[in-house]
Amino acid sequence: MLQSLQVKNFAIIDEVDINFDEAMTALTGETGAGKSILVDALSLVLGERGGNGLVRQGCDRAHFTAEFNLSRHQIARNWLMEKTLDDGDDCVLRRVISSDGRSRAFINGNTVTLQTLKSLGEILIDIHGQHFHQSLGKKKTQRELLDYFGNLLELQSLTHNAFEAWKNIEREIEKLSGSDTDRETHIDLLTFQINELESLNIQPGELSLLEAENEKLKNSGKLFEGINQVIQDIQDRESDNAQNIIINCCKILESLSSYDKTLIPAKQLLEESIIEISEAVQLLRRYEHSLENEPDRQKMVEDRLNAIKDIARKHKTEADQLFGLKSQIEKKLEDLKSTEEKREQLIKESDTARDKYFVLAGKLSKNRNTEAKKFSDSVTEVMQNLGMPEGKFRININKRDDEDARSYGIDNIEYLISANPGQQPMPLAKIASGGELSRMSLAIQVIASNGSLIPTMIFDEVDSGVGGSIAEMVGRRLYELGLQRQVLCVTHLPQVASQANNHFRINKITDGKSTHIRVAKLDQNKRIEELARMLGGVEITKKTMDHAAEMLANKDVKKIPKKAIN
Repeated sequence: MLQSLQVKNFAIIDEVDINFDEAMTALTGETGAGKSILVDALSLVLGERGGNGLVRQGCDRAHFTAEFNLSRHQIARNWLMEKTLDDGDDCVLRRVISSDGRSRAFINGNTVTLQTLKSLGEILIDIHGQHFHQSLGKKKTQRELLDYFGNLLELQSLTHNAFEAWKNIEREIEKLSGSDTDRETHIDLLTFQINELESLNIQPGELSLLEAENEKLKNSGKLFEGINQVIQDIQDRESDNAQNIIINCCKILESLSSYDKTLIPAKQLLEESIIEISEAVQLLRRYEHSLENEPDRQKMVEDRLNAIKDIARKHKTEADQLFGLKSQIEKKLEDLKSTEEKREQLIKESDTARDKYFVLAGKLSKNRNTEAKKFSDSVTEVMQNLGMPEGKFRININKRDDEDARSYGIDNIEYLISANPGQQPMPLAKIASGGELSRMSLAIQVIASNGSLIPTMIFDEVDSGVGGSIAEMVGRRLYELGLQRQVLCVTHLPQVASQANNHFRINKITDGKSTHIRVAKLDQNKRIEELARMLGGVEITKKTMDHAAEMLANKDVKKIPKKAIN
C-alpha cells in the first residue's frame, strides 16, 4: 500500500507531506484547491511523462517521493527482486524534475530509467481519472477492462507475444520471397550460365596465349617471308651468306695467328659462332615449317577467341575475368537454393507459431466469454444501485476471421447497455445522457477494480455527474472496495466523502504574493465541518452541521439494497 507522498516545488505546491492509511481515504477541498494536483504528482512519481511548467515558479527542481509497504504485495516484491532492486517490505520511488525538463528516477536509491519506474508504478497503483468515460466508448478500453476484470492480462500478454513471434517470421518469409516463378527463372538462368561456362572451359592464362597466337597467325605471310630471308642471308645463299663469310674469316685468322698467337681467341669465338648460327638456322627452319603445317589453325583460334568474348559480353565483364566467374555464379546459385531452404524452414516455423497463437487466442477467447458473463451481471447490479433500476449491461463478443487475427486475440468486444425498460441494448458509445454515462463509467470502474491485483486504487472525481442518493451508493461501493485494498478518492460530494475511513482536506492559501497548498488530516469534528461546507454552500447552519454529523454517524450502515431509488 501507499504509505506516504512527499512533493516539493511542484506547480503551486511548495511542500506537502502526506501519510496514508489503509481502506478508503477521501481527499476534498474547494474547487480549484489543487486536489487533482496531488494525483498528478503521484502520476509523475509513478513514471508518467510530464509537460512543461511542472516546476514551481522561482525554483530549479521539483521533488517527488512515494513510500510503499509491500508486505502483502508479492508481485511487486518479485518484480523488484528480478531487477535486483529489492529492499525488503519497503519500497521508495523518487523522481526529480528540473526546470529545463530533464528528470531523474530512482527506486530504493538506485537510478533507473523512466520506463522502469513506470513499469513498477503500473503494478503498485491504478489511477482512474474523471475523464475515464470519454475513453470508455473505445473498443480498446472495453477489451482491456474485461481482461483486467478477469485477471487475463498475463494470458493476453502471452497471446500478444505469440502473435508478434508469428508475424516476425511472416515478415522474414516476405523478405526472402519473390514469386515462385521469378525464383525458378533465376535458378534456371544461373544453372544455364554455369553449364555454358563449363562448356567453354576456359583455362588460366588461355586468353593471352590465344591472342598472341592469333597475332602470329594473322601475320604468318610476313613471318614466313622474313624468316626465309634471314635463313638465306645466314646460310642458303651460295657465295655471300653470313656463315660462309665467317668461315673465310676464320681461315684468315688461322693463317695470321702463326705470326701473332693473340689472334687465336678471336678465331675461336668466330668458330663457336658458326655452331650457334647453325643451331639458330635449325630453329628458324622449324618455325618456318610450323607456319606451313597448320593452314586451319587461324580459324580455330579466332573462333575460340570469339566464343570467349561473346560470353564475356553476355556477362558484362572483361574476357580475362571469365575464369573466376563460374565460381561466383555457383555461389549465387548455392545462396539462392539455401535461401529457398531457409524459406521452407521458416514456413514450417510460421505454421508452428501460428498454431501456438491460435491455441492461446482460443483460450483467451474462452476465458473472456466466461468472464464477460460475470462482469455483465456485476455491472448490471451496480447500475441498478446507482439510479438505473431497469438498466442492463451486456458484453457482446464476436470471433474475428482467422485472416483478421490481432495481437490482442480473435475477439471483437463491444459493451452494450439498455438504460430503460423495453429499450434494445445499444453500444455504450451511443449513450446520449451524460448522467447515465457517468454512472455506467463508475459502475464499470468499480467492478473492474474488484478483479485487480493492484493494491492501491485512486479515483479522481469519477463521481462527477451524480448526486443525492446515487452519490451515497457510489460512496458505499468505494467503501466496500476499500475493505479489500487501499482506495484514495478525490471527490466533491459529501455523500461519497462521508463513507471514507480517512479524510484529508486540501486548502489553497494565497497571501497576495504567492500561492500554497496545505493538506490536513481531519479528525471527527473537522470532518463534520468539512462535510457541512460541502453540503451547505456559503453559510454553514446548525442544521447543516447536524446533517453532516448524521451522515458520519450513519456511514457504518453498509448494506446496499438491490435497487436504489432513482
